[in-house]
Amino acid sequence: MIPRSALAVALALAAALAQNEPKPEKPDLPYLKHASTLIATEAAVVKQEKHGSNTRYIIAGANSPARTPLAAPIFLFQSDKIAADSLEFYRLESKGDHREIEYSKSGPEPLRLIVTRLPGSLYRVEAYEGQEEGEYALRSRDSGTFFCFAIY
Repeated sequence: MIPRSALAVALALAAALAQNEPKPEKPDLPYLKHASTLIATEAAVVKQEKHGSNTRYIIAGANSPARTPLAAPIFLFQSDKIAADSLEFYRLESKGDHREIEYSKSGPEPLRLIVTRLPGSLYRVEAYEGQEEGEYALRSRDSGTFFCFAIY
């Protein structure tokens, strides 16, 4: 059980963070946070292919137009229909003119995220640790939507 004083401090900290955060334009779309600027992730159209018991998701374009120099990206997310805790973080593989990820019983395992609720339906979503340069996506377990971006 959390002591009331600790809970009060946590709520006050969340309120202070929310006051300083820029607000996303659209709900259910993660935005990369760069200081006081927000960059919308690419809500990708995904083609799904079955290969035996595996499922491959293919996204057109070799690179995402949403880019960040931060190895541990931070997102702001206004939840409406998609729950913030349903977001999973994956590295995509670039192959020629597209990006892809293949799911099987053994993987891939999502990369770790920290999800912090701010006042209202605003969430701060952060990569738990730094990543290499490359193509990545947040994927909603609930809707199956992919939100793509690149770390450069």
